[in-house]
Amino acid sequence: MTAQTHETSTQALEQAWLDEAIRLATESVANGGGPFGALIAKDGEIIAPGNNQVTSNLDPTAHGEVTAIRNACQKLGTFSLEGCVLVTSCEPCPMCLSSALWARVDRIIFAADRDDAAVAGFDDRRFYDLLEKKASDAWPMSIEQLDLPNRTAPFDAWLAKTDRIDY
Repeated sequence: MTAQTHETSTQALEQAWLDEAIRLATESVANGGGPFGALIAKDGEIIAPGNNQVTSNLDPTAHGEVTAIRNACQKLGTFSLEGCVLVTSCEPCPMCLSSALWARVDRIIFAADRDDAAVAGFDDRRFYDLLEKKASDAWPMSIEQLDLPNRTAPFDAWLAKTDRIDY
């Protein structure tokens, strides 16, 4: 296979994955969920789908990407999605992007962007803007550290645990 043929084949596969993510998002709307769908792929195969379940599960963290990550981790029996691609119908919000970082996915591809989402009433731009500011400057909630003498006890216990599973 030539490099150009491989590139064309990869692009076709990724477009098919994006089409599936968009289908999942559209199906989610039809079933009472939010307009977001995602999937995790590895080695050219779809591992697990996910769709927005915020309102159906009363869970503000059940975004399509997070749901796909959870499903993939359960299917693969691991908390690390190294070697995987997160494919999503829309640019990940900061929470989903952070989740993908924690899951250690290799790559993210998406279709619609944050501006497209804002037009539909899902304006996450304020969260992106907020993350660029210091918490003390403009966040809508107070974030404070209380300096307790035992504040590092959980970390001390973790470091002392010889059979811990590092992540």
